[in-house]
Amino acid sequence: MTRISDYARLVKFSHSIFALPFALMSAWLASGGLPEARVLGLVVLCMVAARTAAMGFNRLVDRRIDAANPRTASRELPAGVLSSGGVTALVVASSLVFLVAAWALNPLCGKLAPVVLLVLLGYSYTKRFTSLAHLVLGLSLGLAPLGAWLAVRGGLDGDLSPPLLLAAAVLFWVAGFDLIYACQDVEFDRKARLHSIPARFGVARALTVSRAFHLATACALILFHWRADLSWVFALAVVGALALLLWEHTLVKPNDLSRVDLAFFTVNGWIGIGLFGGLVLDLAALGGGGV
Repeated sequence: MTRISDYARLVKFSHSIFALPFALMSAWLASGGLPEARVLGLVVLCMVAARTAAMGFNRLVDRRIDAANPRTASRELPAGVLSSGGVTALVVASSLVFLVAAWALNPLCGKLAPVVLLVLLGYSYTKRFTSLAHLVLGLSLGLAPLGAWLAVRGGLDGDLSPPLLLAAAVLFWVAGFDLIYACQDVEFDRKARLHSIPARFGVARALTVSRAFHLATACALILFHWRADLSWVFALAVVGALALLLWEHTLVKPNDLSRVDLAFFTVNGWIGIGLFGGLVLDLAALGGGGV
């Protein structure tokens, strides 16, 4: 049990709350309510397996960087709690589970799964050569609602604007809060020649870019509400999410990063859960239109 706990901390299993609600939102909308149990189970399995593979791979390729950074030196690999071989096995096993589960959903998901996995794993190298790594991370999580939509619908027929808008919302949302998180490592990233927007432009400008990204998130969520033909119930959830985003940006200032964890973990967790709950209530309880 201790070893399982170590691996769960390695991949930050609790952070699945960031992308999973948006995948479930897309699945709920695509099916017009509660999806078929088999499909829902496979979607959750794909999400957990893909994220485990991506996080494990990130920790593996960054283990030397993490060891040199005082903020991350206590992570499981640089601290010697887990071995590189064990984490490699976890990444391989999780990747295989993801690929098999995607094929079990439908042929299209199976064919696209290797491309998705390439994006998820490839993100770990981006900060070595581009400051746009935050957007690649956003894309990695933004693929979740698209994949869930295809898992339910099984094809690309019909209006794809709802899942695309939801994917765009996730992309800019994740990129925005990743920018806030990256502000903690500005000096280290510069010394290690790692690329990030805070390291390149400074904390103050990075926080401005983060606000711009979250403004794009707001626009995408509003358009998603319209294109998905949802009611005032989901509109209230969107208002709540935007209020949390505004609060998030009051927690962090260029000269005070002491509340980054509250802004990054707690607030963003509430956003995903609130939006998912609003969509479920809209479709199930109060008769939102849906697509």
